[in-house]
Amino acid sequence: MSRRADQLLLTAVRHGGAPVGFLAATSLLLAGVYLALPAVMGRALDAVLGGHDAALWVSLAAVSIALLVACDAADDYIGAVANARSIAWLRRTLLRQVLALGTRAARRFGAGDLVSRLVGNTARTGSAPSGLVWALTELVPPVGGVVALALIDPWLCVTFVAGLPLVVLLVRAFVRDVADLNEQYFATQGRIAGRLVGALAGIRTIAVAGTVGREVGRVLAPLPELHRNGLGMWRAYARVSARSALVVPLMQVAVLAVAGLELSRGRISIGQVVAASEYVLLAMGVGSIVSSVSKLTFARATAARIAEVLDEPAMRYGAERLPARTGGRAGRGRLDFRQVTVRAADGTVVLDGLDLTVPGGALVAVVGRSGSGKSLLAALAGRLLDPDEGEVLLDGVPLRRLARDELRRAVAYGFERPVLLGETVADAIGFGSGAGPGPGSSSASGSGADSDSASGSGAQPPADELVAQAATAARADAFIRHLPAGYGTPLARVPMSGGEAQRIGLARAFVQAGRVLVLDDVAASLDTVTEHHISQALTGALADRTRLVVTHRASTAARAQYVVWLAGGRIRAQGTHDRLWNDPGYRAVFQPVATPGRAS
Repeated sequence: MSRRADQLLLTAVRHGGAPVGFLAATSLLLAGVYLALPAVMGRALDAVLGGHDAALWVSLAAVSIALLVACDAADDYIGAVANARSIAWLRRTLLRQVLALGTRAARRFGAGDLVSRLVGNTARTGSAPSGLVWALTELVPPVGGVVALALIDPWLCVTFVAGLPLVVLLVRAFVRDVADLNEQYFATQGRIAGRLVGALAGIRTIAVAGTVGREVGRVLAPLPELHRNGLGMWRAYARVSARSALVVPLMQVAVLAVAGLELSRGRISIGQVVAASEYVLLAMGVGSIVSSVSKLTFARATAARIAEVLDEPAMRYGAERLPARTGGRAGRGRLDFRQVTVRAADGTVVLDGLDLTVPGGALVAVVGRSGSGKSLLAALAGRLLDPDEGEVLLDGVPLRRLARDELRRAVAYGFERPVLLGETVADAIGFGSGAGPGPGSSSASGSGADSDSASGSGAQPPADELVAQAATAARADAFIRHLPAGYGTPLARVPMSGGEAQRIGLARAFVQAGRVLVLDDVAASLDTVTEHHISQALTGALADRTRLVVTHRASTAARAQYVVWLAGGRIRAQGTHDRLWNDPGYRAVFQPVATPGRAS
């Protein structure tokens, strides 16, 4: 992973663009001025003490100081620009990867940890352009200082080089001390962020249960570890600072002692002694080197965390299309689950060798206790995740071989807790389908239509009409039309109940579904009357699609053409609701249990 982190850092530097080149130029100029200034000041001092005209050297000193100020300001500005470009690239790249991973990203890393990597870690890694350029140019003054000492007098250089191993040992010890601490520090930050996001998601439950104090303790439980790691880094800084505070004056005294001896022999001038004292400080450069190394180790640690996400294999799509059928949609949308096995992160088998065929155009209910694998089965149907073993086919084509746009037009989802995206209500309903009068969607083609979606009835209705039709089928049209701007009302200004939000989510699914509609426990927030009307839409206007409905309600299962009963990751039974109802175990599926199980 360290090599991958280094590669990512170099790539981030390249994406800093042209400002990185300008930064290198200004940093080198700045380092050059730092090297020239002691010599210029020494010559000016010798000219004054020798009674010579010092105007030239004083002028050069003034110009050097002005250049220092200008280059330093330019260095900071250009460095910030280069870093900003690098951070922007990192965040775009990481965000694309997270979205490409889909549900696997949250399952693998956790939502809070991903936010931590996407926001904080990218900012640290994105400082690589300035950090790397400055780390390299910070070497120029020490090397130049050693050369300058040799030019003033070889014995000054020999004296300094004799103590140089101490400086190397200081920097090496610092790097060794902080490398592991940095990784642990940012990993602990990610755990705290993950717990915080979970607590915010359940803030109402926490408030009602009166467990705020306990949740604060749970979220901040890793804080002592964070404190230890942070304290360890500060101790490393303290050690290197204390040691350099001892080593630097000793080396400076040693060089100045030799310089004084050479001055007494008449081999160097007073101005050169003054210049030598400055070059010793430049040649040491412990503070600046430690600062640059520290920034790079921070960036390297966070780059490793970003690389961990980027290296996770994203879902790949094929290029195949679904077979077209003449005579309308009837019979399309057949799903075949062949020996499908899914394992949890700890290796536990959640779905075990499942074989299932869902006929095209059928209304199938999937029932079972929590933890039986219902939602996993629903996720597999539209390839929100891939099975660890086995294969899922739609109309005879393996989902892995379908083109992304073909799959997303063919299969749509309605979720128990939908997240509504877009600027307006119409945008939320038409999101992802091109329907709706929102920005960029005025010429949409609507409800997941594909090449053979139109029957003999003619062209698709306009996009806004499709949105209204879907909202009507989802029993959302009435309350939407009572909003201040109807379908054009901004989402942020719509005070929706859970049931109303779910109905808009259902309308979105109705618009998108081309061949298969998957509803994952969408009746949970709906009243009985609304559920009845939704069921009528499923058996009426949407009867030409395959409908796979995950449910905990017996009334929903009763309206299905047949039921798939899951237990322990396997199909326990299939058949009509009436026939299965004779089994006491099946009836128990719809009865509440005293202790909640795992989420399905």
